[in-house]
Amino acid sequence: MPKMTFVTTDGTRCEVEAPLGLSVLEVAHKHGIDLEGACEGSLACSTCHVIVEPEWYDVLPDATEDEEDMLDLAFALTKTSRLGCQIIMTEELDGLVVRLPTGTRNMMSR
Repeated sequence: MPKMTFVTTDGTRCEVEAPLGLSVLEVAHKHGIDLEGACEGSLACSTCHVIVEPEWYDVLPDATEDEEDMLDLAFALTKTSRLGCQIIMTEELDGLVVRLPTGTRNMMSR
């Protein structure tokens, strides 16, 4: 089974199994990783923002215009930022490494 690594805000590396077809957000939730996903992966927020390690960024499919619009709202945006709900695990992504940002901006809560 493919694996991926989440790097938490304190630098801890958590390597987990990442089943094919699941999003990075779903993988995080499956393993108790603190990645919010307030809109439950419906591309309506930026709380599942992750920072993809540079060596993996170009392996990913390009972000859609809708994802880029949501990323504009993300806290601590970087040039390798993506939304975890939009990264779907494939064989090619076996070994993917993403960092969790230091915070999130939840526009969905009142």
